[in-house]
Amino acid sequence: MTDSPDGRAEDAIDEVVCSAKGCRSSATWGLRWNNPRLHTAERRKVWLACDEHRGHLEHFLGARGFHRDTVPVGDLAASDG
Repeated sequence: MTDSPDGRAEDAIDEVVCSAKGCRSSATWGLRWNNPRLHTAERRKVWLACDEHRGHLEHFLGARGFHRDTVPVGDLAASDG
């Protein structure tokens, strides 16, 4: 649980917002990726995506050879990211 700016306690998972520039929609997908030049093979970074931006973000990461897999947000582990 975390405290919101107005002092209320809330689950951190309640604020899962799409990583696409300018998008404030709720994210439903976790795009796990890594940059092999910077990260170990096991390391996974995560971008979040709404349904509308999932394909665009997957393409962006895939074109660079960074995309590893996409999972529903609920399947992301605490160690992801």
